Amino acid sequence: MQTKIFQNIQEYLAYIRVERGSSQNTLDAYQSDLIAYAQYLLDAGRADVCALKVSDIQEYLSYLLNFGMAPASIARHSASIKGFHTFLFAESICPHNPAQDLVLPKQPSKLPDVISINQALVLLDQNFEASAKGRRDSALLELLYGCGLRASEVCTLNLSDVYLEEELLRVRGKGSKERVIPLMGSAKRALTNYLDFGRGLLYTKKGGPQSQDSSAVFLNMRGKRISRQTVYDLVSSYGKNVGIEDLHPHTLRHSFASHLLSGGTDLRVLQELLGHSDIATTQIYTHIDRTHIRSEYLHAHPRA
Repeated sequence: MQTKIFQNIQEYLAYIRVERGSSQNTLDAYQSDLIAYAQYLLDAGRADVCALKVSDIQEYLSYLLNFGMAPASIARHSASIKGFHTFLFAESICPHNPAQDLVLPKQPSKLPDVISINQALVLLDQNFEASAKGRRDSALLELLYGCGLRASEVCTLNLSDVYLEEELLRVRGKGSKERVIPLMGSAKRALTNYLDFGRGLLYTKKGGPQSQDSSAVFLNMRGKRISRQTVYDLVSSYGKNVGIEDLHPHTLRHSFASHLLSGGTDLRVLQELLGHSDIATTQIYTHIDRTHIRSEYLHAHPRA
């Protein structure tokens, strides 16, 4: 059981690294918070993380307060713990989420990282190998940026979700919520090229048509369904190729949203494309857009 809780923590850290594009400093902080939390639970004889109640979490936070920890640090610990339990519930590792009703202190919103339109073009127009891998990687990057997909959504994409003639893509987002988004332009061309001339070569490497991965759009070099970690590594590697350091899959999703908004896309339409259940989540991109407008004004106006 002791090994299990620390294994769960590593799974969660891998998840936020890929899905949120969290920095190494953030990952180190979360890891420190959660290991301390896990050690407290073990010392208190509560090794089964799935059996915890919200009162157990509150008791731990009170312990930190009595220990003399600063309120800002306790707020960070609270966020780390709530994210951890939410992940365990969402991934069906635990049957309930004890942190669901945990109230977190209000923290200022952090604007998501984005790349410029020019950087996106350089990234996607770089020379990809004329191979199954090169075609796959090009299509993968095009969908992340061209369709605003999460890394997990790319990984779970099935052949039955692709409608090339209709130029549509069916995506299963958080909570298995489905949305249909346009598949057009270079994203459609890259995906078609991969499906026609790349995927079949990867598919033949695996154990026959009975495999559970036979329906997957994106396959790894062993012919299995691609993983979130592989997507993360590919995006980071291709970013470095063109001088974009620390590029994450979620940065491409953020850039998709920011560039559409600056191009005049309605906020409600953007909400549907991103699969946000609450438009307040989408509204953060309006702050990015205003920042862009201000910088353009300062750069261009002679009296600025």
